[in-house]
Formats: sequence, structure tokens, C-alpha cells
Amino acid sequence: MSFLRYAVGAKYGRFLGNLKKVSQREGRSVPGLACNFLMCFARYGCGLSDYLNYELWNKTPDERREYVTIKDQDVFYERVSPSAHKTFFTVKPNFLRNFAPYIHRGFFLPEEGDAAALEAFLADKEAVMVKPVDGLGGHGVHKLATAEVGDKEAFLQKLRSERLFLEELIVQHPDINALCDKSINTIRVMTVTDGKRAEILYAGMRLGTGADVDNFHAGGIGVHVDFEAGVLRGSGVNKDGMWFDRHPLSGVAFDGYRLPMWEQVREMCLEAALVNPKIHVVGWDVAVTPEGPTFVEGNRRPGFDLPQMTSRRGRRDILRRVDQVLAGA
Repeated sequence: MSFLRYAVGAKYGRFLGNLKKVSQREGRSVPGLACNFLMCFARYGCGLSDYLNYELWNKTPDERREYVTIKDQDVFYERVSPSAHKTFFTVKPNFLRNFAPYIHRGFFLPEEGDAAALEAFLADKEAVMVKPVDGLGGHGVHKLATAEVGDKEAFLQKLRSERLFLEELIVQHPDINALCDKSINTIRVMTVTDGKRAEILYAGMRLGTGADVDNFHAGGIGVHVDFEAGVLRGSGVNKDGMWFDRHPLSGVAFDGYRLPMWEQVREMCLEAALVNPKIHVVGWDVAVTPEGPTFVEGNRRPGFDLPQMTSRRGRRDILRRVDQVLAGA
């Protein structure tokens, strides 16, 4: 049903505008592309973003079948990361408490403190991050200078009414900062567990391009990570399908860039994957500080746009491997 709701509620005007851009770039007619999309929709269950992100008009039937589409994801996640247990991850304060050994930063929940507690939290900080309690995709996340907070009681009421909370800033490792110093850049690590053991399925680096967040859906760039070696591989890509050999702001080349403290990142994700055995698949967003890695958040529906776009191919192999792990293979 969620797949049908997605289809009915889709923004077809924007999609048509994007098809026109594809038409001009590829020399193909808009009606032809639209018909091709409808075929992909019917045969593979792809959504509008799937069709554009993965350039399915250029793929063979065998290649298309390997892509995990929006329809596939609805079925997959309800099976391996049931929504009945979602608040363990999706409510951010819950996540911070549930994975406290891996967080290493303070936070302020407006429903648990008064104006005096808020003032004490802000007292020794130049800035904090403001986040929605249960937001997705980096929406509503921004940095706030504490000097801008005037009336503490009024600010507290704003946080409560808009369901926001505050977090201490993360200090980024210099080697990650060298890639982009405008945002905290995170490594997305997808894991699977059968409750007894865990393994990594995919890793990708997410880099901001000027905003306070690095999210792929907020203008960020994704780069494939060789998760055995902890090294960036190939070029980076954004959600518009633009490819970058170097970061557009720092000029640092992506291919071969070694990530700091990679073994600690791996160990932390594999250990945390066992905390809640009812959620078998998680996409961890990991920041690396000079003292070590820390979680920004965990996603029980980590999405396949980043893995498939940075891999330049469909990643149905991830689904197959999850099935093998859960079957004890």
C-alpha cells in the first residue's frame, strides 16, 4: 500500500521537467522516456526517483532487474526491520540513549528540562545542533549559535512546540575535515545481523557541499567506500547524477583517499548491530572525531539510492546476502 501511496502522491510536474532535461541531454523524446518509465514502473516497481537516479532508460532488462526499487524496499524492510520496533531508532533521543556507549556527546531534551536547565546546557557552548525529534533525511537540522538564543523560556517553548532538541557539536577528525569543513561528513555503514553475528553489507562516504548537513537528499555527495580497506573508490555523485573526481569545495581527490580510524569504525558498527536483534538491517551514520568514531544516527530503512548510485549498478546482491545471513549461511 505504501508503494501505491507513493505513486499517487508523486510530484509528476517535477518529474516531467527532469525528463525534459534527460531528453535534451540524451537526444531522446519525452514521450518515449515517459513510456519507458511506465514500463519500468509496471515491470520492476520503480518510482520516479528510481528511474532518474539509476538512469534506467540506459539499462538492459538484466541490469534493471538488479536494481532494488521503492517497491522492493517496502517489502524488504518490513521483513528485516519491522516497523513495530522502529522507534528504537527513528526517535532520535531514543537512539542516543539506546546507543549511549557510542555517542560521546551531550544533548538537551526540552520536555525533560526547564529554562534554567537549557541555560546551563548552552552556557559553555558557542553553537549547538538543532534537530527534529523524529526527522528524516537531514530535514530541519541546522547549526545554531548560542548567542542567538535570547529569551530562554521562549526558546524552550519553541523547541517543545516544534518537537526539536539540541545536541553538542561533533568535532571532526582533521582527515575528514580536509575533504569538506562545511559540515560533519559521515560514513554510511549498512550492516546485517541474525542476532548472533553481524557483517557489513555496504559502506559509502557522505560529504556536504556547503550546507550544515551531508545528507544525499540535501545536496550532498556520495562516494563508494571499500569497506575492507577503508578507502574511497572512484568518483563521487550527487542526487542529480552529477559526478565529481574531487570535492567541489576542497579540491581533494576522492579515489584512493584513506579514511582515518577505519578499524574502529568497523568494530563499532558490528558491535552496535547486535544491540537490537529484532532490527536485522541498519544503516549507521558514523562521524569520526580525533578521539574515535561516534554515531550520528542509525536508520532501520537506510535506502538504496546511495549504494546503487555510488556502485554504478543495482545492488540486489545485498538483498540476497541478507537472506543468506538470516538463513544461517
